Amino acid sequence: MTTKPPSQGRFPWQRFIHPRFWPTWAGMGILRLLSLLPFSVQLGIGRQLGRLAQRLLSRRVHIARTNIRLCFPELSPEQQKQLLRKHFEAIGMGIFETAFSWWGSDEALKSRVEIEGLEHIQHAKADGSGVLVVTGHFSTTELAGQMLCLFNRTGAMYRPMKNPLMDLLLLRGRGRRMGSIIPRDDIRTMTRCLRRGEAIYYAYDQNYGLDHALFIPFFGIPAATITTTSRFAAMGKSVVLPCFPKRRADGTYLIRVHPPLEGFATGDDEQDTLRINALLEQAILEAPEQYFWIHRRFKTRPEGEPGLY
Repeated sequence: MTTKPPSQGRFPWQRFIHPRFWPTWAGMGILRLLSLLPFSVQLGIGRQLGRLAQRLLSRRVHIARTNIRLCFPELSPEQQKQLLRKHFEAIGMGIFETAFSWWGSDEALKSRVEIEGLEHIQHAKADGSGVLVVTGHFSTTELAGQMLCLFNRTGAMYRPMKNPLMDLLLLRGRGRRMGSIIPRDDIRTMTRCLRRGEAIYYAYDQNYGLDHALFIPFFGIPAATITTTSRFAAMGKSVVLPCFPKRRADGTYLIRVHPPLEGFATGDDEQDTLRINALLEQAILEAPEQYFWIHRRFKTRPEGEPGLY
């Protein structure tokens, strides 16, 4: 079912007083206080936090280093090392970007974003079509989704979190601006929302195994890639608009919305997925450190091929 959490209203504190939630409360309290600092200072703290994480999270460092080595073999070992460092800095900044998206004012968010191609969403909505705004997992994805909502109300699919307190905080944070918030596996509600003309922000690019997936090249490496983008587009009778965010060097953000993908979801799921993968790769190359390399993108392997991690 669609989740529409109130952005205001009484918080159910009594459900989260158990000591197992205290670390979450402490972390979120510190983050909330730091979010009162100038945003440039927050990003600076985020960079340092990312560098600390690179020293402490050896498993994630191994995953990111492996992904970078596989996807950018043309880079020298030193260049790969620099990209890895910048990636963890981007992950650290992403924590504060998420906080900015939850607690920042509309005016503050608007002052830091430029959206190219917003008219593509507006035209599709004016025609009464549902809009599948297809994106990837970047450190800036959460912030970009909220920034889009400032100009055109947009819903999102989400993956419920195991920590119920973090799950509720995430839903309340997104609920400030977003429309329908749909659990990842609720295909029926997703289809219904698209058919009634809603825009849904949807990241398709993580490894969920081979259920409804094909091995599609990602930077030349076979990657299990879900084909539900085509399925949603067909079932929801919706327009598909690729959309990718980027943090600029000056701390502002560019969100580029591509024109509708013509001839999409006509029955060839492999060609559909190749098309959006090509656009995703192009967006990654503009700011490779901002992509989520800490995810095991190549966890699922073709039969007979060894694991990569």
